[in-house]
Amino acid sequence: MFNHEQIKKFTDVEMLIYNYILQNAQQIRFMTIRELADATHVSTSAIMRFCKKLDCEGYAEFKVQFKMYLEEKKEKQPLNDISEITHYFETIHHGEFEEKINQVADIVSASEQIVFIGVGTSGILGKYGARYFSNIGKFSYVIDDPFYPNIGHVSERAVAIVLSVSGETEQTINLARHFLQQRCTIVSITNSTSSTLAKMSHYNLSYYMTSQKNNKEYDITTQVPVVFILESIGRRIK
Repeated sequence: MFNHEQIKKFTDVEMLIYNYILQNAQQIRFMTIRELADATHVSTSAIMRFCKKLDCEGYAEFKVQFKMYLEEKKEKQPLNDISEITHYFETIHHGEFEEKINQVADIVSASEQIVFIGVGTSGILGKYGARYFSNIGKFSYVIDDPFYPNIGHVSERAVAIVLSVSGETEQTINLARHFLQQRCTIVSITNSTSSTLAKMSHYNLSYYMTSQKNNKEYDITTQVPVVFILESIGRRIK
């Protein structure tokens, strides 16, 4: 249940339902379809479409399947704090994921210049990615300051690897747009394919983790998949 192929096809509304269900897993089995619709501020028909995308005939079947899914996860994974990470690694073992990683690795291998772009936590991961690629032998650098001056002309054979959890950070999108105008290849790593950054990129790698924020509204969504994706690309660089 909730495999990578299904999650990838979720609309924005369905991602909202998906996130709510994961964050309120124990309560879902007691909720009616109307209660779930009210809690997620969507229609009951949206809930039904969500269920059908999971190959369930209706909400009743979904609740049965979801209960079995939770029981299976409980048996497999006693540590709740790593269950989502474990689920991620279980869902990426398919040809499409490998094909995308290989495509990006080939593009990076043939590039003349690699620049990582990100702000905040994504900027820190960009520094890691630049160092990791440089260690492999492909010199890279990072722009983690949204007001970085004088970027100037960039080679058309440059690759910009843009990191953003939401894919909606204005400063990051502006930097990506600059490199796009310079005819660079844009590779984005985001939490969803439906974001602005993902849609404007030539290639997008998304990881679909539950979006989490603390009381101060700072994003604390796990970034373990981002490190894995960066290292997966790096290990395939020729």
